[in-house]
Amino acid sequence: MGPVVRSEMEASDSAVKTNRCSDTPGLEEEEPSIERSIANGYMPRTDCHLHIVQNRLSNGRSNDFLSSYLTNHLAMPWFGMDIGGSLVKLVYFEPTDFTKIEEDCELETLKNIRRYLTSNKAYGNTGHRDAHLQMDNVQVGDRTGSLHFIRFPTSEMGNFLELAKSKGMATLASTVCATGGGAYKFEEDFRREVNMQLHKFDELDSLIRGIHYIEDNNPHELYYWSNPKDERLCERIPYDFSDPYPFLVVNVGSGVGMLAVYGPNNYKRVTGTSLGGGTFLGLCSLLTGCETFEDAIALAAKGNSNNIDKLVQDIYGGDYPKFNLKGDTVASSFGQMISKEKRAKASREDLAKATLVTITNNIGSIARLCAVNEGIERVVFVGNFLRVNTISMKMLAYAMEFWSKGALKALFLEHEGYFGAVGCLLELMRPGS
Repeated sequence: MGPVVRSEMEASDSAVKTNRCSDTPGLEEEEPSIERSIANGYMPRTDCHLHIVQNRLSNGRSNDFLSSYLTNHLAMPWFGMDIGGSLVKLVYFEPTDFTKIEEDCELETLKNIRRYLTSNKAYGNTGHRDAHLQMDNVQVGDRTGSLHFIRFPTSEMGNFLELAKSKGMATLASTVCATGGGAYKFEEDFRREVNMQLHKFDELDSLIRGIHYIEDNNPHELYYWSNPKDERLCERIPYDFSDPYPFLVVNVGSGVGMLAVYGPNNYKRVTGTSLGGGTFLGLCSLLTGCETFEDAIALAAKGNSNNIDKLVQDIYGGDYPKFNLKGDTVASSFGQMISKEKRAKASREDLAKATLVTITNNIGSIARLCAVNEGIERVVFVGNFLRVNTISMKMLAYAMEFWSKGALKALFLEHEGYFGAVGCLLELMRPGS
């Protein structure tokens, strides 16, 4: 992937005749900083800077640098995008290790983009930056900076591209690394609207790489729920993941994919299910009229699924001790709704809660069977279905432990659904990508 070299680099030799710029004293002493500036996408803006770059071209020391630059470096800004069926996850890398010369050379458009993305938490009505997830002082490529985490509905892609165009992205002719099905679906839209090439990476490779990177850089990334069914005693406890393998990844997005991970580059897809976060929101929209995932979760938090589901105690009058089935175990999801009288009493909140319980129980059951079949004890749940959704997390934590008699541990991550976006950004930094 070649660099984005702007027209300033094509200035005639007559523009730089002397070995020193009188209007920038001592600049030649700072040549190494210019060298790094060019390698990281900060375009030369003055004749003096052009002279330094052209000097580098003509001496032996510059050859290795320029060769490395031409094959392995991309211009700023650096983005990673995971374009899912329901939600777009965008990770923006903000460099913070600027030198004085880099600040002088940075294009005004880049400054405007950085200021806009980092000074706001909301972009229009549907775009949001999860400021609480921001990661500072991290290394990406050979730069130090901050990772910012932004999300918006995939249905708003047209508005996102209009916003990107208004902020000058089309003038940068840059490359964005992307994963997920939308990287293919919207490829032509990016090229046509904002002059961007989508450099596509496999979403499962990106997911695993992103999990490893963020876990390595955030010591409190993984956690589990202790006493998940007891609200008085329930608490979130950090989990030591220093010796992780093997583990099962359950990625809950619109649908669900499950991966058995045996090493950094050794994993396989085990199975999946079409009943995921998209199913939950779709059914809730039909049953309750809610419009957003947040609305659906808020309704579920106030509901009682026992008014909708048929439980073991509704059939047996209590527990079923022979198979250790407690009376409050769901025997039939939505089983109470065969009664006209019960349907008449069903509230929006109860219907949302029953929908959430149904989807979560299905995910948990399949995950447990996969873990047992693969001989894996740790099950890592990721994906935006878990965002603002402690109900499902606690249900999964309890189910994994109860039905396995303590053999399985359900684990969760702070950055939930952003791992694919982080992973494909890191893939782009790899030599030869």
